[in-house]
Amino acid sequence: MKEKKWYESTSFYHIYPLGFCGDEIGKTKHPLGKITRSLDYIAESGFKAIYLGPLFESISHGYDTTDFFKVDSRLGNNDDLRDLIQKAHERGIKVVLDGVFNHIGREFFAFRDLQQRRENSEYKDWFSLVNFNSNNHHNDGFSYDTWEAHEELVKLNLKNPHVKKHIFDAIRFWIDDFGIDGLRLDAADCLDLDFLREMRTYTVQIKDDFWLMGEIIHGDYRKWAGEEILHSVTNYECYKGMYSSFNDKNFFEIAHSLNRQYGPEGSYKDIQLYNFVDNHDVDRIRTKLILPVNLYPLHILLYSIPGIPSIYYGSEWAREGKRTDHSDIELRPVFDRAKFKEESEFKDLYELIKKMNEIKLNTQSLLYGDYTQIYVNHQQLIFKRETETQIAFIGINSSEDEFDYYLENEHSLYEHSLYEDILNGKKIEVENNTLKMKLFPKWGSIIVANKN
Repeated sequence: MKEKKWYESTSFYHIYPLGFCGDEIGKTKHPLGKITRSLDYIAESGFKAIYLGPLFESISHGYDTTDFFKVDSRLGNNDDLRDLIQKAHERGIKVVLDGVFNHIGREFFAFRDLQQRRENSEYKDWFSLVNFNSNNHHNDGFSYDTWEAHEELVKLNLKNPHVKKHIFDAIRFWIDDFGIDGLRLDAADCLDLDFLREMRTYTVQIKDDFWLMGEIIHGDYRKWAGEEILHSVTNYECYKGMYSSFNDKNFFEIAHSLNRQYGPEGSYKDIQLYNFVDNHDVDRIRTKLILPVNLYPLHILLYSIPGIPSIYYGSEWAREGKRTDHSDIELRPVFDRAKFKEESEFKDLYELIKKMNEIKLNTQSLLYGDYTQIYVNHQQLIFKRETETQIAFIGINSSEDEFDYYLENEHSLYEHSLYEDILNGKKIEVENNTLKMKLFPKWGSIIVANKN
């Protein structure tokens, strides 16, 4: 059997550092230390990996990189990150950084040279579509390609071997000197596919379990994820399907997506997609849900489907947040565990997520099992995850009423096995060749049995 990598059995805690550490920025020399001091909390919560948003030197939101080899000076210095990663590894936590390689900020050294030397700059081919017969809103006397028309984000020419070497040297630096375990690639749908393939080959030669995950919103995920390209991509299809299935009382939507992705003929059966219910770019799930009490069955679903679950910091306490006037400030608050807990109407959501981390990471069928749908209704979804040695039946109920479902003959291969509802802490008895699944209102059930 092929050896499993760490990223095939993990869950992520997602942090946006400039927000998380915001109360210490400008007040201490080492704001990044706040994340280091939070590692015990992250470990106690059951997370085995953290994804840190942009950390490289920048001017504003972090995605306008000015130096790939330096930690953002607002957050501290490189030694602060070394300390964070070392202490994370001591606690069994992997660390993945944000790799922003599609574009850079206007203060990037090569772009500054281009502004000063124009046609004579040795870096003029580092950037995409530079045109000296045009101009831009900054009155540089030339134009260039951007990310979504934002002139502060200058698009790199990733086919240029010097640009690739600069980026790959930076990646080696973060792996060799800091021990990072992977990269989340920002705007991966804009990145040259050959560049991504080269990155996969390059990084695996340095660290054979180095993980590459791309931010992809639309399209066929197989274009970016597979054996020779990225390991994973963001599962925006199921993100949308999960919250809208609850809001619209229409589980047929998420059931269709899950079956298309992971069913017997599923398109992504061999890819561990990165699953989430919110992040630094979208409204908090507490704000998104029409009925916030659906946070409970929604998170049970998040942890039960195939793929890698991720929780965005603060959402374990049902933190609210909404994009307003094209601003993401509400989505990226200062982390204050005591305040979050005190203000939360759903304090036991944290305990559920903590329990789901334990269940997910200790249940082989939830980590690696095939996905098969059993029952779909407007407010109920029942499916199973199955490996050669274990089976799990998962039921989700968004209704205000209790729902019973009878799994007839599903137990036939496991008649000598012990069934247990590992979410609700109950032993399940089979009567008349029928396994009864009881779904409590706004809740779920995970019944597991080991095969003989």
